[in-house]
Amino acid sequence: MHTVIVGAGIIGLATAFELRARGVEVTIIDPAPGLGASHAAAGMLAPTAETTWGQDQLHRLMSCSAKAYPEFIDRIFQATGQRAAYVENSTLVIAAELADMDALLELKRLQDSLGFSAERLMPSAARKLEPALATNIAGAIYCAADQQLDPRSLLKILISYFESSIVHETVVGLLSHGSKTCGVITSSGLRIPADQVLLAAGLGQIPGVSNLALRPVYGDILRLQGSTRFPLIKRTVRGIVHREPVYLVPRADGSLVLGASSREDGQEQVNVGQLHALLDNARRLVPGIVDTTLNEAIVRARPTTPDDRPLIGRVDAGLVLSTGYSRHGVLLAPFGARVGAGLLLDDPQDAHLLAAVSPERFGEVHLQTSTF
Repeated sequence: MHTVIVGAGIIGLATAFELRARGVEVTIIDPAPGLGASHAAAGMLAPTAETTWGQDQLHRLMSCSAKAYPEFIDRIFQATGQRAAYVENSTLVIAAELADMDALLELKRLQDSLGFSAERLMPSAARKLEPALATNIAGAIYCAADQQLDPRSLLKILISYFESSIVHETVVGLLSHGSKTCGVITSSGLRIPADQVLLAAGLGQIPGVSNLALRPVYGDILRLQGSTRFPLIKRTVRGIVHREPVYLVPRADGSLVLGASSREDGQEQVNVGQLHALLDNARRLVPGIVDTTLNEAIVRARPTTPDDRPLIGRVDAGLVLSTGYSRHGVLLAPFGARVGAGLLLDDPQDAHLLAAVSPERFGEVHLQTSTF
């Protein structure tokens, strides 16, 4: 069996890994592998800290996928001999001021209602865990089970693993035989036949498919460099500052990922106002960031659905869709890869689960193909 995967972000590559593990030949097509939304992502695997009201179904998917991560990372290590930068380092959610405590306590009530393990801490206890926190924070929640992954490390490993199977082109159309998709057409005119096609390109390239409930939500992110010997923080710090969210994710080299804005203005370049707000809010939580240096300022568009759940489902007998992971693409990678591979191989799937991520829950998906 031969499967063509359109899109070499974390979802496309993770699904390719699942397929190859089961003996499937894969061809991955992407003009710039690993440089889409996954390249900018901070990689927080934090279903406990990232809970929000009204998203119970999404929370279940996030929790399930987070639990699968250790095995997912181990399997990739066994296959490639390289281990991704995955750390079980927990999360501290901080209320910067008394005015932010209502939001923090609301989060704690939601976490308790969903059965997540989270501990409310006094400011002094939070500062004992992370001494670089500001002395006048109002309160904290400790989420011990949260994890983090440097997505770039995993992308690098998987791109190298699939190097001979990647075509550095853009897919411009789908091929069909009767009512079944049976391949793709690339920008150079190359026709690549396939038994199955997976569209996992986020917002980058979804040829021939329309009426998808997707919109671009832009996120500005900074990467700061601190001391390698004396890292500023060891745990992920998520903050509520003037009711606005901000996060700092530490890396092993002393750098920090600071993010992220959430805007729908169509501006594809880094927004200076958003960067200023992020830095100001992060400084309120961890004053020591003023002594770091700037490694990178970057923006990417997240492929976002109305309910933040992905669009995963079969479109026709030869075509499966896996996109719309919003801001949870890295966290949901093991889940998305398993479900996507299962659909491509016609494995039995949980009907309720498939309904929760069906591309047609917002309306019928339209498909336009070219005759093979």
